[in-house]
Amino acid sequence: MTYKILFLDIDGTILKPDHTYETTTKNAIIQVKDQGIEVFLATGRPLHEVEELASDLGITSYIGYNGAFAVYQNETIINEPMPRRSVEEFLQISKEFQHDMVLYSRDKNYFTSLEKEVVQKFIDTFQLVKNDTLHDGVLSDILGATVINVSEGQAQNYEIEADIRLSPVNVEGAQNSYDIIRKQVNKGEAVKKLLEKLEIPKEEAIAFGDGMNDKEMLMAVGEGFAMSDGHPDLLQYAKYQTTAVTDSGIYNGLKKLGLVK
Repeated sequence: MTYKILFLDIDGTILKPDHTYETTTKNAIIQVKDQGIEVFLATGRPLHEVEELASDLGITSYIGYNGAFAVYQNETIINEPMPRRSVEEFLQISKEFQHDMVLYSRDKNYFTSLEKEVVQKFIDTFQLVKNDTLHDGVLSDILGATVINVSEGQAQNYEIEADIRLSPVNVEGAQNSYDIIRKQVNKGEAVKKLLEKLEIPKEEAIAFGDGMNDKEMLMAVGEGFAMSDGHPDLLQYAKYQTTAVTDSGIYNGLKKLGLVK
């Protein structure tokens, strides 16, 4: 089989809990790029927080904000902010249940509060840099959002319409946090649009992920890999399971396909 495109989640897939990555991961990316395979970062993170990692790995194409924004070789392909009315409703729910939220724009991470310990822990966990306090002037520019400090059973309150689902953040240190995912705007839908634009069949696409925000992406490609230390419910959506992020998971998966040595 000839493969033409590879989509890689970041946290728990490329990055280990200590925010480093295996040498084998970078080596694998270099090897597939040398074969002409286009490599995308595909993350729930805002793109302004992944520039350094992308540069270090030599990657210039991205899916960010869980599929709401995508760039292919410096060309913006997808830009789908959340409807302002939905953002306002999410904020009202978070206030009612005393949750905290972070809302991501193209430029900054906007928190409902920056003083709380749970928020500072979230910022430290993801090493977020471009942070500010949320204000009304940016509510029409929000591409993605995460709810923080959610008690068991409360996440479903944010599923305000059929198009919304909440995905638990699968990162140590960010327990009880949930990404707000739109069923028509997610990593999988972004992958489908990119494959169509680039005229690449699904069968020639590969993806790796570890969290439930990756499930649509793994189903949108021919060769989907779930990390062995990922969310236990993700495996059912993947074609394969590879080794853990701390045990060369990307390298071993690509080796299974005969793409790395």
